[in-house]
Amino acid sequence: ARPMPEVERNALMAVSRENLTEWLRDARTMEELAIETLEKQAGRLDDYPELQERLRQHLADTRRQAERLDGCMQRLGASALATSPRSEAFAGGEQIAALLGTGPVIQNGITGYAFEHFEIATYRTLVEAAAAAGEPEVERICHENLREEEAMAAWLGRQIPAVTRQYLYDQAARRSGAEEVAGPRPTADTLR
Repeated sequence: ARPMPEVERNALMAVSRENLTEWLRDARTMEELAIETLEKQAGRLDDYPELQERLRQHLADTRRQAERLDGCMQRLGASALATSPRSEAFAGGEQIAALLGTGPVIQNGITGYAFEHFEIATYRTLVEAAAAAGEPEVERICHENLREEEAMAAWLGRQIPAVTRQYLYDQAARRSGAEEVAGPRPTADTLR
């Protein structure tokens, strides 16, 4: 890292606060996109009940995260989003929206895992910006959202192998016509 130039503390706080406000709006848009995506995905995962349940839990977390971000913006005197935001409103949102929730469970798992890491990077940025802006409550709230995103990313990472095995089994059963005669469908855990 290059050496940081000397800057006046007040100037740093002002710049940090301006950026923090903008980045909070971007994060709020990101969470709105996550809510829309999780709602779609959770409704289509009847064959993966454990994954479906965890996505529903994360959907509830995500709604709370969005509310917390609204509170952070109010705390900074910034207006919360009045209408449903579009993914194009934040950097990379259009590309992410094109990938999320549009394919089979495997594609959704991969892009969902990547999106969790996008959210983690966003919240790490917000934590640092809030600290530099002298906003300890905003920093604390962003840390709380960060911990939830890290937990979801870790959980998804652990599930990818089992979901992949279950998906491949299902595809093979359909191809061989075995699904009618095979009896009960194995779960992701029994395919290890």
